[in-house]
Amino acid sequence: MLQWRLSHPASWLVAANRKSVAFDDANPPVHAWAAWEVYKTECDANGGQGDLDFLERVLHKLIVNFTWWVNRKDIDDNNVFQGGFLGLDNIGVFDRNKPLPTGGYLNQSDATSWMAMYCLNLMRIALELALHNRTYEDIATKFFEHFLYVAQAMTHIGDDGVGLWNDEDGFFYDVLRFPDGRLMPLKLRSMVGLIPLNAVEILEPEMLERLPDFKRRLEWFLNYRPDLAGLVSHWNEPGRGNRRLLSLLRGHRMKLLLKRMLDETEFLSDYGIRSLSRAHFDAPYVFDCCGEPVRVRYEPGESETGTFGGNSNWRGPVWFPVNYLLIVSLKRFASYYGDDFEIECPSGSGRFLTLQQVSNELALRLTRLFRRNDKGLRPAFGDNAKLQDDPNFRDYLLFHEYFQGDNGRGIGASHQTGWTGLVANLLDAINQPES
Repeated sequence: MLQWRLSHPASWLVAANRKSVAFDDANPPVHAWAAWEVYKTECDANGGQGDLDFLERVLHKLIVNFTWWVNRKDIDDNNVFQGGFLGLDNIGVFDRNKPLPTGGYLNQSDATSWMAMYCLNLMRIALELALHNRTYEDIATKFFEHFLYVAQAMTHIGDDGVGLWNDEDGFFYDVLRFPDGRLMPLKLRSMVGLIPLNAVEILEPEMLERLPDFKRRLEWFLNYRPDLAGLVSHWNEPGRGNRRLLSLLRGHRMKLLLKRMLDETEFLSDYGIRSLSRAHFDAPYVFDCCGEPVRVRYEPGESETGTFGGNSNWRGPVWFPVNYLLIVSLKRFASYYGDDFEIECPSGSGRFLTLQQVSNELALRLTRLFRRNDKGLRPAFGDNAKLQDDPNFRDYLLFHEYFQGDNGRGIGASHQTGWTGLVANLLDAINQPES
């Protein structure tokens, strides 16, 4: 994906939608996260030794791509981003790849959160390289600082105090900016409001001691920019194993967000996290668009309309990629909080779990898609008798594009083995507690 043949000279990276390769679309910037995961996997396999040359080449390419995002996807130059499509087809009220019928533009909770995550991913790669070449401490500091500015922007977009976080609902929303400058939160509870959970990084105390310049700059922000430091997690307070936490979510906000995510009447299904809150089944979100009401309703399976790509549906089904990222993020939070942070799971059940246990619970629910239930049926096969019963088919699993949000039936293309296959192979590892 980072080869010169697949990137523009201006440094945007090739994107793909469900129909074709689209050079002018933007997909979530997860390339740095993926590169770091590849590097860590190699380190685990080689006794802690990874390919530093690979990591360095990737970092230089992604720094330029990060600059493209900052220059092209931040209209007001205020660290709030308008990513457009981002692979989510019909998750919202508008076609996010086209000019809005209202005029103005959409400040996206997911695009801004992806960029916060991008900052932390690039910071982490730079810190690894800095252990071998101190020059990279400066680059790590740059991305740490940028992360703080994104966190600030998510709380206050403009001078009127409107932000992407809504205290009353305990959730992140997209915010529509009209041509006259008015800001309006679009109170649609969808996966875009859960993406901020993915902007999380853990700093080990041993690494900070080996990088005194970076540590000194962290302390400078703590002392001289408390307005920024106070917006994110208590990164100055040691957690389990004296680790430090960088996250968009302080403990109070995270509990409010997880309460929504782990509510079985909203996001939590028997088979993972839905892409849209089930609360919108009985109470669809309605937006007055230039005098015409536009509705978004929870649809657990195929879309009921051909709008925004038809059955490429983000209005209720379970999607593996975002579920996997949420599981990994919860494990990172757990490595900091340990057993001191508990959350009710499912919400309202009276059953309290640690974040590690919540991560395991989500992994367990995802595996239910493929495991036989008490009736001997695999939910992913739905009511297909041949796949359920025929000995020539029943043990050959298909990895679908997405899964019905209520019964787990596989929907869409059955060749999406990149993400789904990865998760199927890694679930056992995910269930192991992190030291």
